Amino acid sequence: MSKWVSVLVIEDEELVRTALQRSLTLYGFKVHLASNGQAGVKLAQQNQPEFILLDWMMPEMDGLEVLSELKHNESTDHIPVFMLTGKGMIGDVDQAYEIGADGYITKPLDLKDLGRITRDRWKKYKKSAQVTKNEHEKHN
Repeated sequence: MSKWVSVLVIEDEELVRTALQRSLTLYGFKVHLASNGQAGVKLAQQNQPEFILLDWMMPEMDGLEVLSELKHNESTDHIPVFMLTGKGMIGDVDQAYEIGADGYITKPLDLKDLGRITRDRWKKYKKSAQVTKNEHEKHN
């Protein structure tokens, strides 16, 4: 990527957060970290990252609750959120999309691959968003 893309990682496990930060930085992301949902919502409001990687399974406030809060807040509802999960059940994914998730990334066994996976997913999302924007402009 030609510029640093700002990403907020909301992940409760320190080992995973550290691995994500290292991997994402190698792929050109400027990484902000939050260790729980409440801190993540606050950082999202303050830093306005270009997108958020949100862990699904967290204590106190799980990923779906955080997602709901982000998508129902005027200052953060525009920020794309990708659910970061080991879950792969169709019903779970559907529920996240209904709340407002923009995608999901399944945690690989080797977390150092997550930077590459995230970069690829982000590029695909941006390309898709641009196509949608162009289509919308054609019809207006």
